[in-house]
Formats: sequence, C-alpha cells, structure tokens
Amino acid sequence: MHPFLRRKGQGDGCQIIEVTLYMPNKIIRYRRDLKMRARALRKNLTPAEALLWEAIRKKKLGIEFHRQVPMLDYIVDFYCHEIGLAIEVDGEVHDHNVLEDGRRQARLESEGVQFLRFSNSQVTENLTLVIEEINRKIEEALG
Repeated sequence: MHPFLRRKGQGDGCQIIEVTLYMPNKIIRYRRDLKMRARALRKNLTPAEALLWEAIRKKKLGIEFHRQVPMLDYIVDFYCHEIGLAIEVDGEVHDHNVLEDGRRQARLESEGVQFLRFSNSQVTENLTLVIEEINRKIEEALG
C-alpha cells in the first residue's frame, strides 16, 4: 500500500481508504521564554477558547490545530501548521489593544500566517457560524 494511504476499515462491502496529504509544516521561530507562558495559557483557557477548542481539537475539522502556540514575540490562541492558519478569540482586553493586535497580526502575516478573528460573544453565542467560517478558510487553503 502507498505510504500516503492507510486502511481505515470496511463499510457496506467496500474498503475505506484514508488519504493523508503531507505538506511541509513551516515552523515559525519564537522567543524561548514564551514556551512556559504558552503552557500556562493552555491550562487556563477562557470559556470561549475552551468551547472553540472542543469543536476543533483532535482533527474534528479534518486538520490538526494546536492551542496557545508561540510565534515570534507572540502567542496565538489556535494554530494549524498544515495550512498556516491562526485563530484568535478576542475578549474585552483586545478592545483596548486594537493597534497592537494589528501590528502583531501584520508581523505574523509577513511570515505567511493567515488569520481568522472572532469575539468571545461570536464563539459563545453562535459557534455553528464560527465553525462554518473556519471550514470555509480550510477549504480555501486546501484548494
């Protein structure tokens, strides 16, 4: 069997084969001191982050996301290395940091990172639409 194909099981008399596309993951450098901070943040997700994490973890959308990922001088809430997609869940603190968030996003975009931003209320009040938007971005990235 080809190395990119994996036997997944049987279904209605047909063998189901899972196809895995291997795309090289671009690793973005980061300040080493952010590693411990990211670990602490993973243990203390906001309610909105926890809700979204439950919906996207374990490849539930077909690709793997990681939470609280250090990049350059920042930590992004969720990141998929396969397609270079960062997802940010913005709480009230971000309302006061619009300029800093813009600079941060621009620096990461210069490294090839794409962004989706959602407010806490979008995630908690309309998770279905948030997931639909993420799925659209995934489909767009995978072509």
